[in-house]
Amino acid sequence: MNILNLIIAYENGEMNTKEEIELFARLVESGMAWSLQGHYGRAAKYLIDLGAIDVKGNIYWDKIVTFIES
Repeated sequence: MNILNLIIAYENGEMNTKEEIELFARLVESGMAWSLQGHYGRAAKYLIDLGAIDVKGNIYWDKIVTFIES
């Protein structure tokens, strides 16, 4: 699915948590997270601060699982 369709699915509430994290990782990787409306940048920064993704868009599933389980 292309990035625009993914954003539309996200905004329509049609994604599960895994898909949302993958979307934000992709937005960070492409740099789009910082040029879309503020929500996207804030959400991306939140995931980076959590250690769920890094500034290159890599996902750290082990940290996400740890966060969700605590």
